Parts: sequence; C-alpha cells; structure tokens
Amino acid sequence: MRLTVIGCSGSFPGPDSPASCYLVEADGFAILLDLGSGALGPLQRHIGLYDIEAVLLSHLHADHCLDLCGYWVARTYAPEGPKPRIPVYGPEGVADRMARAYDLELDPGMRQAFDFQTLRTGTFRLGPFTITTAPMSHPVEAFGFRVEHEGTAIAYSGDTGECEELVRLARGVDLLLAEASFLDRPDLPPDLHLTARQAGEHATRAGAGRLVLTHLVPWNDSASILAEAKSSGYGGPIELACPDAVYEL
Repeated sequence: MRLTVIGCSGSFPGPDSPASCYLVEADGFAILLDLGSGALGPLQRHIGLYDIEAVLLSHLHADHCLDLCGYWVARTYAPEGPKPRIPVYGPEGVADRMARAYDLELDPGMRQAFDFQTLRTGTFRLGPFTITTAPMSHPVEAFGFRVEHEGTAIAYSGDTGECEELVRLARGVDLLLAEASFLDRPDLPPDLHLTARQAGEHATRAGAGRLVLTHLVPWNDSASILAEAKSSGYGGPIELACPDAVYEL
C-alpha cells in the first residue's frame, strides 16, 4: 500500500501546499481521502485524472471537499466524452452540498459523474481495501478513516478534537495521519481540532507505529509543531506531512 500526500495545509491552502488530499494505492487501485482546495492540480503530478477509482470525503468543509467541483468538470467534459461514474463517499447531504458549491440544480447535480454514497459508521470493502469509518469530534458531521490492505493499515483523522473514537480507529496501525491544527495555548475551542501534543497522545494510546502530522495551518511554526508533538511522550517516528511525500507500507 502506498500513501502519497497531495495536500496537507490546514483550513486553507498555504504557500507550499494545497488543502487536505491523500492518495492511497494498492494493486493498481487508487482512492483519494479528501479533495480539498487547490489539490486537483498537484494530484495530476502523481496519477492520471481518470485513474482514480473512488473519493472519500471526511466532511464537507471546503478545505476537504471543494476541488470535487473541478474534478466534476474534468470528468464531465473530457475531450473524448464523459467518463464513467465513480463512487464519492461523504456525510449525509454530500450530493446536494457539492451541487450547491458549483451552482448546479440539485437534480441531477453532479450525479451523472459521481455515484454519491452516504458514509455510516462501520466497515466496507472498496477494491482491494477494507475501509473502516468512525465519527470524529468536529462541529459538522465528520469521519475518520482506517484503510487496510494485506496486513498493513493506515488511519486518517480528518478534522477532530480530542476523540476516543480516533484512538480505537487507529489501534495498531502502521501509520497514523493525524491533524495538528493547534499549538498549545489557553482557551482553545473544544471539539474542533487537535494540538500537536494531543495528536502525539492519541498516537501513543493507539499504539500507532508512525505518526505523520497534517492539516498544518500555514501561520503555525513547523519547528514548534514538531517539538510539541515530540513532547507528548509518543515513542515512534514523528514527522510533518509535506506535499509529494510518499509512504510505502
């Protein structure tokens, strides 16, 4: 299984990275975890536009889903004709949310390009992958994902505050891709995002083999994020996500 970071900037694209988007591949089958603002362009450095088999949207904030609009254009108006529909998994109302984002009529909206599926908590098969979803702690309906293939596993937090479900979802994974939007300071809003220290604590409790910090808000200092995560007591390798990074599992 191969994980490629397409975009890892938190809340909005930064000068060096688009917003959230992660390419996961195995056995010639490719899926995207999120397709946030600015991600569609650099995605094409790593895979053909029409080689994606499915898109999984953790939640419907723009920095995690908005480039689905551009992808709808690319699949609908391809020079040789419309491309076959592919599944797009997202929270309740995902089809209408994306239609409104591009100012389309709700019916058909983007349904001629995408087969929209509503995410529920649980486990399902997608190509060679076993996907497990769990609810995260965020102001809108949001999911974390666990992706497994032939004995290896990654977990992706999406956006979340402190959350026991994330610990359970990431139990024993080879790699935890965890958001670290905040640095420790007084009076942080609850149930919104993790600090870098909290990301490390969640990785420790889950027994994750490697921690990759993502959803990195551009105004935070990278050295401070990494230092805070390392102060959490997590004993495994810790690094900051960066665009074009590839993890072979």
